[in-house]
Amino acid sequence: MPTLAGLAPVEWRAGAATTAIGGAATSALCLVALHVLSPEFEVSWRMVSEYANGKYGWLLTAVFMTWAAASWALAGALWSLWATWLGRVGLACLILAGVGQMMGGIFDINHGLHGAAFAIGVPSLTLAAILVTLALRRTGVDIAMWPAHLSWISFVLMAATMVFFFAALTRAGIDVAAQSEPLADLPEGVTAYNGLANRLLFAASYLWLILAGRAVLRGP
Repeated sequence: MPTLAGLAPVEWRAGAATTAIGGAATSALCLVALHVLSPEFEVSWRMVSEYANGKYGWLLTAVFMTWAAASWALAGALWSLWATWLGRVGLACLILAGVGQMMGGIFDINHGLHGAAFAIGVPSLTLAAILVTLALRRTGVDIAMWPAHLSWISFVLMAATMVFFFAALTRAGIDVAAQSEPLADLPEGVTAYNGLANRLLFAASYLWLILAGRAVLRGP
């Protein structure tokens, strides 16, 4: 059975894991700062990517870039897991997640490739959380499964709340596809929670990245 100590020097693994933790924490702090600096974006239904249309778009870019750095650093810290098929698939998903996160920082919500960034980054990170956690547990590392499950649960919640949101807008007579500009306010009678679910997804990702990085530092 492979172990974390199988391929990479301890110092290198520890440095990469520390970078992953720092990157996730920095991304989280930047996101919190956006909530303080741009209170005009109602958190219940406005998506995180919409902060690109505020005064602090550069801070949103930092959110995505440090998120990507955290994913790639964790992949480097866990590179010894490549020895197993489960680890290979998990690490490949983690690397892809970083690609999607980086794309989210380069191509904002107004760019045609922002949707592709989401499609690459979010599902990949959800899969990576499950597969990498399972691979770590097989090496004897003491890491809980629930943070990994929180990733896919938040993803499902966000998808469900988006469906309900669009359905509510349609019932209110709003043709989402015909909107050239983002909605400034919700129509009367429409409530939505997709923004909260979106932020839960970010929080779940940060939590998993930090706990996985700490697991590497602790070792088996």
